[in-house]
Amino acid sequence: MAVILIVEDDKNTQLLTAARLRPHFDILCANDGLEALDIVYDKHIDLIVSDIMMPDMDGYELVKRLRSEGYETPIILLTAKQAFEDKRDGFDSGSDDYLTKPVNYDELLLRINALLRRAKIATDRRIAVGSLTVDASTYSVIYNHEAVTLSKKEFDLLFKLLSYPNVIFTKNQLLDEIWGFDSESTEDTVKTHISRLRGKLSGCDELEIITVKGIGYKAEIKKGIKDG
Repeated sequence: MAVILIVEDDKNTQLLTAARLRPHFDILCANDGLEALDIVYDKHIDLIVSDIMMPDMDGYELVKRLRSEGYETPIILLTAKQAFEDKRDGFDSGSDDYLTKPVNYDELLLRINALLRRAKIATDRRIAVGSLTVDASTYSVIYNHEAVTLSKKEFDLLFKLLSYPNVIFTKNQLLDEIWGFDSESTEDTVKTHISRLRGKLSGCDELEIITVKGIGYKAEIKKGIKDG
């Protein structure tokens, strides 16, 4: 289930939005942009729904900050402002969509699902990138018609990164999601598995696993990605 972060300083609106979206998604909430950043840095977020007018850091600044740091997480801005100039500012900041208040929650749900599909955040079990095919239903990896042998953890890392191309994952996020919160493994374990993955896929020109210094890793697709 996709994880949606709601950023809203009005508690009633925050609770209502969370209640309407919770049947469809896992929901996290933040009261302003600074709190939202802390959550994004600590957890993987599939999509952000954010108010604009907030204390400490408003929605525009939140979007600009995330985009400047390489986060391509889809973002929908919600606001009472309806002027064209306000919408232009929202899109110019780097947001993906803009919805005015009072919110029609059926429309918000449609827009969220559309953005998730567009971002390739889906439940597909098979990903094809050029001559590389990664199939989660059989835990198989094929490159140029030849099997690539990966351990279970290596496969899970590869599938996670490929499912969200260009999205940055911290070592801690990958450690929690792949090894589990209760694991005694360390971030060095993630680094070791990433190194092994790179070695086993060294001949794959379509994909590169990038180290984002001081943050973590992302998968960069060199030739267009398509779902299998």
